[in-house]
Amino acid sequence: MSDYLKYAVKNLFRNKFRTFLTIIGIAIGVCSVIIIGSISDMGKSAINSELNSLGIGALTIETDKRVTDMELSENDLQVIQSTDKVTKAVPIMLEYTNAYTRNLVLNSAVWGIDSGAKQIFSLQLLYGRLIGKADVGASENVCVVDKVFAQQTYKRTNIVGKAIKIRLGGSDEEFKIIGVVNSGGNMLQSLLSSYIPTFVYVPYTSLQKAAGKQSFDQIALQVADSSAIDAVAKNVIRRLEQATGYKEIYKTQNIAGQKDKLNNLLSIISYVLSAIAAISLIVAGLSIMTVMLVSVNERTREIGIKKAIGARRVTIMSEFILEAFAISILGSLIGSVIGLLLSLLGFFFMNITPIINIPLLLICIGFAIVNGTIFGVYPAAQASKLNPVDALRTE
Repeated sequence: MSDYLKYAVKNLFRNKFRTFLTIIGIAIGVCSVIIIGSISDMGKSAINSELNSLGIGALTIETDKRVTDMELSENDLQVIQSTDKVTKAVPIMLEYTNAYTRNLVLNSAVWGIDSGAKQIFSLQLLYGRLIGKADVGASENVCVVDKVFAQQTYKRTNIVGKAIKIRLGGSDEEFKIIGVVNSGGNMLQSLLSSYIPTFVYVPYTSLQKAAGKQSFDQIALQVADSSAIDAVAKNVIRRLEQATGYKEIYKTQNIAGQKDKLNNLLSIISYVLSAIAAISLIVAGLSIMTVMLVSVNERTREIGIKKAIGARRVTIMSEFILEAFAISILGSLIGSVIGLLLSLLGFFFMNITPIINIPLLLICIGFAIVNGTIFGVYPAAQASKLNPVDALRTE
């Protein structure tokens, strides 16, 4: 076996450039699959981090607008707050509108929140203060903006004390900025600023006053036991239906469940793209077959001499199969190293903790080696079948 390996490696360098191109073809295929897998892992990590940072509790309750015009009320809030295993419930109002400042118009999601919303939303205070009970009780026109809003309007993060106008209820209402927060979603907002709005938080009573209503759009709640979210959701709906007498008008949204669905979608996309990239490995395998057939043709006389002095068919086959194996493993290792380095650079620039998908790496290397070796079997068989007399006649 050591002799087979020695001759296989020696024969690889007979035509260095041709061998190099074949190895590079395999390396590109392996590198492509690893990079696609890493992009998928990177996307999952980034999106999960952003969804977690957005907060919005573990569960939200709202009425189904497809079947009713009813909205949630204070009585509904009290029913939810008294439900077993619900640790916190806060009213939420949401208005997608425009905010004006310094002759700039920003597409904004204006959240009407309670003073205890920090326990539901992920609001990391950077400057100023958050909305308090007094602000909610007096329906004050004060607001908290996220870091992206501050940077887009004033090119700095601390804009406490500034005033903005928000279009609410058909008119422009002026609000004083009392705080700046890192509210989550900043990465997505930065990358997709044309599609993802900036966040502005106001007392929900102020939003109610501007809209002229006493109801809520949603109620967000925290659950004591995350494993019992579905059971709590069913219990909340059951109690709301008992309290109001209305059936099938309430619905819940499990934020964790939505995240799982998104992860599954990303996985499917990753598998499809990886399969497409794997086609390049099959093409590289065909190139190995072509190179090996050319090598057999070039070494016909050598094969004839070996068979004339007693070399068996299995000896000739083993030599050529080991050459295909050597090309495959060199290409796989080079592609893996390059793919991992590029992936790590991507994680670094995206400021995401590196994730190395070991199973994907091993499967990719194994497939490339097996694929290349299999494509080397036919040329090896052709070489082993050569008649020594005919081979020796070859010039």
